[in-house]
Amino acid sequence: MLPRLRAELHLLPGPEGWTLFDPVRNRYFRLGEDVARILAHWDAGDAESVAARVRGITVDDVVDVVAFLAEQELLVPERADQVDALARRAERLRGTLLGRFLHAYLFVRFPLVRPDRFLTATLPRVRFLAGRGFLWATLAALVLGLFLVGRQWDAFHAAAAGAASLQGLVLSGLALGLVKVLHELGHAYVAKAKGCRVPTMGVALMVLWPVLYTDTNESWRLTARRDRLAVAGAGILTELAVAAWATLLWGLLPDGPLRGAVFLLAAVTWISSLLINLSPFMRFDGYFLLMDWLDFPNLHARSFALARWHLREVLFGLGHPPPEQLAPARRRGLVAFAYGVWAYRLVLFLGIAALVYGFFIKLVGIALFAVEIGWFVLRPLYGEVRQWWRLRQEIGRRGGWRLALLGGVAAVLVLLPWESRVSAPAMLKAARHMALYPGIGGRVESIAVREGARVTEGQEVLILAAPDLEHTLAQAERRVRLADYETASQSLDATLRDRGQALREAAAEALAEAVAVRRELERATLRAPMTGIVVDMVPDLAAGQWLGRTERVLSIRADGPPVIDAYVGEREAARLHPGAEGRFVAEGLDLPPIPCRLTAVDADAVRRLPDLALAVPAGGDIAVRSAGGTAAVVPDNALYHLRCEAGPETPAATAQRRGHLVLEADRQSPAAASLRWIVSVLVRESGM
Repeated sequence: MLPRLRAELHLLPGPEGWTLFDPVRNRYFRLGEDVARILAHWDAGDAESVAARVRGITVDDVVDVVAFLAEQELLVPERADQVDALARRAERLRGTLLGRFLHAYLFVRFPLVRPDRFLTATLPRVRFLAGRGFLWATLAALVLGLFLVGRQWDAFHAAAAGAASLQGLVLSGLALGLVKVLHELGHAYVAKAKGCRVPTMGVALMVLWPVLYTDTNESWRLTARRDRLAVAGAGILTELAVAAWATLLWGLLPDGPLRGAVFLLAAVTWISSLLINLSPFMRFDGYFLLMDWLDFPNLHARSFALARWHLREVLFGLGHPPPEQLAPARRRGLVAFAYGVWAYRLVLFLGIAALVYGFFIKLVGIALFAVEIGWFVLRPLYGEVRQWWRLRQEIGRRGGWRLALLGGVAAVLVLLPWESRVSAPAMLKAARHMALYPGIGGRVESIAVREGARVTEGQEVLILAAPDLEHTLAQAERRVRLADYETASQSLDATLRDRGQALREAAAEALAEAVAVRRELERATLRAPMTGIVVDMVPDLAAGQWLGRTERVLSIRADGPPVIDAYVGEREAARLHPGAEGRFVAEGLDLPPIPCRLTAVDADAVRRLPDLALAVPAGGDIAVRSAGGTAAVVPDNALYHLRCEAGPETPAATAQRRGHLVLEADRQSPAAASLRWIVSVLVRESGM
């Protein structure tokens, strides 16, 4: 006899078939035509009667449907063992206290509002936003806004740089919150316009990060794929419309706080829409759009099942049939998609784990890091390895040699010390390179050299005039002459004789001031500190121009082969020794690789980064932070300075060049490198 179906279930027309709706759990199940016909004749009472009524259906087909309904808890439990089984399953799903805590930490939803009545009342007022007129107006705003941005690109770039400040980050967060509210309202209004009910809207916490959500599950009732795509894409279209109008407003508004706020709104919206929401690798809008476009429900779960099957077939050649029969081209595409999702999520979850580790206090950060890695990385791996263990006998019969070959290749790759090079960000520069600054502030009287000129040590380069110092010197010399006159007249004047000691002190003071000012004026003549070539001269430097004492005038590059300064981490520094051969590869690849030899490895980590061009803000690879509000920057991680000398045949460097240095180093295996890293992290975090 057939078990009873739950009375509240609804069988509805669906896309290319039928949809079974469970209102208690708000879940939808897409059914094929045969399953729907079986359910339509469920009142026959037993499997044989149903099979007799439905043409082309066997008793086994009916039994399979019963198993599916039981698995999805769509049947009424009538026996005590069925009730007990449901209770055990509920307890199993409820989990332990620790499991519930971990689940709440990883993902939890908080419904905040029931917007259905509000959406029904306000839908007529916002329906014009979906009209052709608003669409064409938005496209025109987008084109005009991009045109204005192109005309004012320097101002746009400067505004983007200003958004990196603390105030800019706070305002960006507020703009992101506003955009996400509009995003969810876009989903809700389109779903309501298509006849769906929107039961809840609220906030979900994904690894403690707040994310707004809208329950649009009823879109599964829609039979037209176009309607489902409209609901799934409404949020992104809303954000793109906001971005288009905000971009136009930025181009039209004058400078001020309002223009800055509009820029943040536009920038945050473009980034949120194009980089996050359109990604199909997470369950964001891009995923649901791709799923509806392909008309392939449960895209992630089904593609993962196919990828796991494909992986076992490649590794072990088991000959198992695929989880579902699909066209070969679609199956290959889904397998590739699943591998891409796995790679993307691995990088993402590792990044989240590192972020969580660094954000919290040490003990909590370590615990949450372990949770992230264990739940998102190790748990799926453990599940797959456990499945391999269940199939171990079959794997041994059919794919034993493949498993042995795989293990051997893995052992070679992990244990063999094949890593023999170290790569580091580096700067090519002259062996000696000195910048000249005026010793005093003054006016340029004459310039004795030009860019590219050769100078010798001590040669005159620039002469400055300092009227203030010259006036001070003239006054000091007058006081010296006056003091000398009064001292010489003491024999003729009793008053001067009484002031003899004071006159001598005044004369000495005036003489000392005059000597000091003369020495200061000597610095008005800049001389070359070494023999070399004049480079990096201030553009348009001319006589009559005023210079401050801290303004760089020019630099002198010494003759001879260049040197390379590079920076590596502690583990890499331990593998390097003076005399190691290497080569420098400049950015842009317009220079051939320059051979060099390592001459020095500093014993201590650098406290300041001398080569600022290697820092991330300047386009380099070294992450840095400011040093107590000064212009100096400090590397985020411990870095050791390397100095390499280029070969004698290498021409002198005409300018500093950024690039990468590749050096020969002690060989090590990936296993040894990983072990050293783990031990160093444990030692560092334990405080030993």
